[in-house]
Formats: sequence, C-alpha cells, structure tokens
Amino acid sequence: MAHERRNETTQLALVMVGLPARGKSFMAHRLRRYLGWLGYRTRVFNVGAYRRAQAGAQHREDFFAPDNAVGRRTREALADDALGDLLDWMRAGGEVGIYDATNTTRARRDRVRQRLDAAGIRVVFIESVCRDPAIIEANIRATKLKGPDYAGVDPDEALADFRARLAHYEAMVEPMTEDETSAIRVVDAGRRIEINEVRGYLPGKILFFLTNSHAERRPIFLSRHGESEANVAGRIGLDPELSSAGLEYADALATFMRYRIGETTPTVFTSTLRRTIRTAAPLPWPATAWRALDELDAGICDGKTYAEIAAEFPDDYAARQADKFHYRYPGGESYRDVIGRVEPMILEIERQRRPVLVIAHQAIIRVLYAYFRELPAEECPYLPVPLHCVIELRQGTAGLEEERHMLGPDAE
Repeated sequence: MAHERRNETTQLALVMVGLPARGKSFMAHRLRRYLGWLGYRTRVFNVGAYRRAQAGAQHREDFFAPDNAVGRRTREALADDALGDLLDWMRAGGEVGIYDATNTTRARRDRVRQRLDAAGIRVVFIESVCRDPAIIEANIRATKLKGPDYAGVDPDEALADFRARLAHYEAMVEPMTEDETSAIRVVDAGRRIEINEVRGYLPGKILFFLTNSHAERRPIFLSRHGESEANVAGRIGLDPELSSAGLEYADALATFMRYRIGETTPTVFTSTLRRTIRTAAPLPWPATAWRALDELDAGICDGKTYAEIAAEFPDDYAARQADKFHYRYPGGESYRDVIGRVEPMILEIERQRRPVLVIAHQAIIRVLYAYFRELPAEECPYLPVPLHCVIELRQGTAGLEEERHMLGPDAE
C-alpha cells in the first residue's frame, strides 16, 4: 500500500535467528503482512520450505544431526539457494527481504551478512529467544506436529522425533553477541525486546511493530454497525441512529459473542459515531471508541445519495467510479488516506492478547480485513462486507482461517 512515501532508498534484509519452535516464521510472516500493508515490496524466503520442496518433507531427526555430513551439506546448500533467491529478488526491485532460517551459528550469520553487505543491502538480525517451556511446548504442538514434516505420523512419535531434532540444534547454538550489529532480540514471545544499533526510519517502524505484537493466538471479530437510518435512506456518512433492524442486530451480536467466546472477556473497539456505539451497547463488556475507526469522510458529499452526487458533482462521480482507491472526496478522504489513519489501530489490535471485536464502518472494515488477509490495497473499495455480518478470523496451522456469520434479520 503506497500511502506512505519514504526518503530511504536502501534495501533491507531482515535475517531471522533462533532455534526451531521459537516463533520465527510466525514473526516473519507477521512482518511481511505489516510491511506489505505499509507499501513496501516484502517477501519471506523460508529455508524450511526450500528443504521440503527440493529434498522432501519428512526428514527424521538424524538428518539434522551435527555429525550427518550429507544432511549438513544438503541443508547448507538449500540455505544458500534461499539466500541467492532473496538477492535476485532484491536486484529485481524488492525492498524488504526476510531470510527465515535458524542461523544459530556465528559462522552462518557471518556468511549471510557478507553476501548481503557485498550486494549493498542493509541487514537487521531479528533473534527470537524463548526460555519459557510452556511457550515452546505450545509452539511445538500448534505448529510443528501439525505441519508437513509430520503429516500422517503418530503424534507421540512425531513429538519424540522433533524433540530429538531440537536437541541437535541446541547442541550447536551460538547466541548473538553485541558486535553482531544491527539486531533486535525478542525474548519469550515479546515479553521483552532488546535492541542493538537499530537506527533509521524503517528499522524503527519494525521495532515499534515488534514491541506491539506477540505470538499468542486469539480470534479477531470484525463487524459493521447495525443498519442505520442513513442506510435505509441510501445516504452516505452523517451520524444517524440505528434502524429497527440495526437494533435487532445489536442484540443478536451480543448473544453471538457471548456464545462464541464463552467466559472470556474480549477487547471491544468502536468508532466515535453513534451507530457503532449503539451497536456495542448490548454487549456485556466495555467498549473503547477510537476516532481512527470513524467512517471515510465524504467531505461535501456527506449525507447525499449516490444519485444526488452523480447529478450535482458529475466529474467527481466519474472520477470515483474510475479509481475508488485513490479518489478523494472534496474536503474529505480517499481509501488511501484511510489506510494511513487506521495504522495506529492496527498496532493496537496486534498488541491485544485477548479476543478482539471491532465494530466500525464499511470502508474501515474493508481496510482492516485487507490487512489481515494480506490483500492488495487497491482491492479495498471492492471487498464484500455486508451489514449484519461478523467476520471471524483465527490463526490456524496453515495460516489465517475465516468464518462469516450472518446475524439478526439477515440470518438464514
């Protein structure tokens, strides 16, 4: 999303460091999503994916043993292939390449840095350190045992094999030291962040994102407000009350959320406009209103129907039809503007460790949905987000899973 223009021209490589089951890949993909949403051409190069694609998926623990010369040469060759592809992609115009591998030895990190330095690419190491056995065990069971390496394998057998693989890596690990600049160390899934020689606009954005994110899994619910009187009249904007159908949806939403999350207390966000606050009113939990979640500002067209806009402002109507993403209402906003406005809300949602419910407006829900689903910015104005629909997003083993729930008068 190109709403953000930078003076920086230096390309950046983020080199992940850490033992398996420490959340490196999860962190790498979260960074890709965030940086891509900010408008940076970003791609993850995962060495494990190269191994599975080129050498097969189901290698047992002895393949990773330090004294297995064949396994070591194969893994080093695949790591070099992934780094070579990253360099080729950067030469072709990539801006942020994320090199996702264990990189747990000093020698390996030095080789990676030397190749990137030679290409004129700035390097920031991101080390994931976890000493909490509960977090490690949860990561193993949630990701590793359900991944392609152990497809069809008995869970107990898979667990024993992966723990043996992990022991091989632990025998070789060399933690990063202060002379290996520049680096960010994430400890125990974000409970503590340590930095060393991290400077510049983009590394600063990355650091701020990491301090506001974590690896805990929780559902995110996105919903427009209930139908408003302006919706009934076909008018955009304004600050109307809910219609009778909208009030029915508000009650249905409260019932649905109590059923869906049980005794858990979620974090609830609304805009500052009446129709979202009224939609949240029946919920048994407090809601926080954010101006960043207010609907796209229609400027001089606020309160009009699209037919009235076409008649009174035909040039503007045609411009909007031609490019809904970049078109800015006179005195108002464009979708591109809204993305910049919503960024603080993204970080606020990311830092929450409880379930999150966002009740907002069509343009806002489209922008948030595009972020979580990693969709191109230009698709935002066309994403289907009907009234009286709750979009539930959950992190699964294969990525983000989505379920849509129609409630109230629109439910089947």
